[in-house]
Amino acid sequence: MGSLNIDILLVFAAIIVMVYLLIKEYLRPGLILFSTVVLLLLCGVIDSKDALAGFSNKGVITVAMLFLVSEGVRRSNSLSPVMGFILPTEGRITTHQGYLRILPTVASISAFLNNTPIVIIFIPHIKAWCVKNGLPLKKFLIPLSYAAILGGMCTLIGTSTNLVVHGLMLDAGLEGFTMFEIGKVGVIITLFGVGYLILFADKRIDAYSPFVESNKQHRVEVVLSSRFAGIRCTIEQFDFQKHYGATIEAVRRDGEIIEDLEEYEYKENDTLILSAPDSFIDTWGESRVFVIMTNGGNHTLQVPRWKTLLTLALLLIMVVGATISQLPIISRFLGTAETDMFFWAAVVTVIMALSNIFPAKKYTKFISWDILITIASALAISRAMTVSGFADFIASMLIDISGSISPYLLLAILYIITNIITELITNNAAAAFAFPIGLAAATKIGVNYMPFCIAIAIAASASFSTPIGYQTNMIVQGLGGYSFKEFLKIGLPLNIITFIISMIFIPLFWNF
Repeated sequence: MGSLNIDILLVFAAIIVMVYLLIKEYLRPGLILFSTVVLLLLCGVIDSKDALAGFSNKGVITVAMLFLVSEGVRRSNSLSPVMGFILPTEGRITTHQGYLRILPTVASISAFLNNTPIVIIFIPHIKAWCVKNGLPLKKFLIPLSYAAILGGMCTLIGTSTNLVVHGLMLDAGLEGFTMFEIGKVGVIITLFGVGYLILFADKRIDAYSPFVESNKQHRVEVVLSSRFAGIRCTIEQFDFQKHYGATIEAVRRDGEIIEDLEEYEYKENDTLILSAPDSFIDTWGESRVFVIMTNGGNHTLQVPRWKTLLTLALLLIMVVGATISQLPIISRFLGTAETDMFFWAAVVTVIMALSNIFPAKKYTKFISWDILITIASALAISRAMTVSGFADFIASMLIDISGSISPYLLLAILYIITNIITELITNNAAAAFAFPIGLAAATKIGVNYMPFCIAIAIAASASFSTPIGYQTNMIVQGLGGYSFKEFLKIGLPLNIITFIISMIFIPLFWNF
């Protein structure tokens, strides 16, 4: 085992404090991680080049562009035909039949688009459909989030987590993931995961949910985003009626109705139940102040058909282009040209902007900057773990614990650690922290790094047991009125399924 030094102790202390602040939610995750980077910079553990490297990382920039691509898909109504096909309004339908229609579709779409916008797009449609069919919305929201997470495991671009690990591999001078590399095991996990949800989710979700009925004609629910100006203010300090023209009837947080609104402080991801006029949706429906808005109906944009068709064509070009450009015969033809995922995402983003598929003048509104800062800062902390010797030290500990230095046991331990971290903080941070440890462990025992990278990407995405680790879970928690216990009840078996499948198939597809 490597010896301790002052840098290792500083990194360890910084990570402990950071995790505590993330769990307590004292500040936004991005600011907490960035503050940790600044602390490590002040202590001399990393230099300014290491601190800023994450902000120029190819994976981070690709994530930013995919936010814009997803916004273009949303605004072009490209998914409307899909909605009409899977959510028919004619005839009666059961919850299980709804699962069969919705969950495989969401998982398939999430493999090629960022899963957070997919959940946001589907929620109002599913709510309106549930009302028409007399089905409880609460039965569908957690399965919707989980299906989106599962689908994201199937391709390089399905979730930012995969791109983060891919970027770390490239920075380390390794060969990264191909478009469908992770899908070798991701598709199997998704098939079993969606199957589990279809068979058992209905029984594990209590249909009862505290909704508070409004005395007004229009009852609107909104989920507060980080852009909401009143975050951490009380209702008295920030007058919602004055700013938005709607009255707060009730507030839901962590699945519970807040009774005492006089002491209430606005918090990101809280669900506000409002009485609002018709103009509220028209005014704020396209705003990033609210992550999702539901009013019992669909609020869709009217767009020319050519924009819808062009968006679908661009998506196809992006996926096919990024896939075939990695084939040996195409690579030889292209020579030194780098036509990877970054290239195709950049091309599609620019064409969408020039075609006004998303408003080019407002493009900064559609990027989740906190997620990008979180990822970039996590990459800097990951670098600190490497240069300080912290990653080597932890890797040596894991090897000592494994006793026989079995790569299978090391893989399992690393997976479990990563999965626990992602349930407590965030998926991207978990991936960035686990990567240097996994790479150091693989190097020390002289085995292939790829099984460890795949395991880290899967474990960091598999946030099913808590609403904390994944943004889609936090979005549906307030809207569905779910308790923390309900996520554990539904999600823990899914965590176990994902772990078992990963441990069986990862070593089969990627030999040690």
